[in-house]
Amino acid sequence: MHLLYESKYFKIKQCDFKRCFVFETENKQVRMTCFQLLALRNKVNSIDLESHFDDEQNRSGLEILVFCNREHLMILNTYQVIDLKTFMATAFAILERHALPAASV
Repeated sequence: MHLLYESKYFKIKQCDFKRCFVFETENKQVRMTCFQLLALRNKVNSIDLESHFDDEQNRSGLEILVFCNREHLMILNTYQVIDLKTFMATAFAILERHALPAASV
């Protein structure tokens, strides 16, 4: 298993042998398939970050994220949401870069 990317709050590892990804937080490890990781990215992308700065829309400043067919739950503060959005974008950019075959000269 090798580390793909790490941010302040999250890590993503890839296991080629078991053909899965491991998403890690401070206190949780979640093994997921490629499709589950894509679904998580879609949920993260759909989070309205602007609502975290509007007291009428989000008084608590927290985001509840349920993923992997409702098996896992994360409660995130605004800083973690910002980090998670950047984390997902960067992790998928790394995955896309490694998935493309090298250009032949």
